[in-house]
Amino acid sequence: MGMSVTISAATGPDTEQILKLQYLCYQSEAELYRDWSIEPLTQTLDALRAELDGGCVLVARLGDEIVGSVRGTVDASGTGHIDKLIVHPRLQRHGLGGRLLAALETRLAREQGAERFRLLTGHRSEGNLRLYRRCGYVAAGTERVSSKLSVITLEKAAVAEEYAQSA
Repeated sequence: MGMSVTISAATGPDTEQILKLQYLCYQSEAELYRDWSIEPLTQTLDALRAELDGGCVLVARLGDEIVGSVRGTVDASGTGHIDKLIVHPRLQRHGLGGRLLAALETRLAREQGAERFRLLTGHRSEGNLRLYRRCGYVAAGTERVSSKLSVITLEKAAVAEEYAQSA
């Protein structure tokens, strides 16, 4: 019998697993841009703990193993900032990234009043761009960060009915 993936809030003991998974997942991005100094690969355990304390961090679990994660915060203007959506390479392209993203959007809208969502991805990250577009995000701008990288900002309005409490 197979196990199903569950999504829940991350807790303090999850930090090491999240950081290890993040390191694994961002190898392909580093290779794509030929830059192994990107922040997800250099982030410290303490910095990740601070993110866990200061925002909403969700994890996807397959049994006891964390196989995905996503982070978000809401600013004073009501914008939910989504960051570091990761899914273990062996589980990618099976809908888990979309499930994590939807779960985080719901939490940020319901619990913190997010009215819109914003996320960033690199211009060569075609898989990420396809996922975000499929989830309703549209490009809102592009910023050239270096000769190797342009960052695309994508946004989506929070639709109140989608995030209403279910009975």
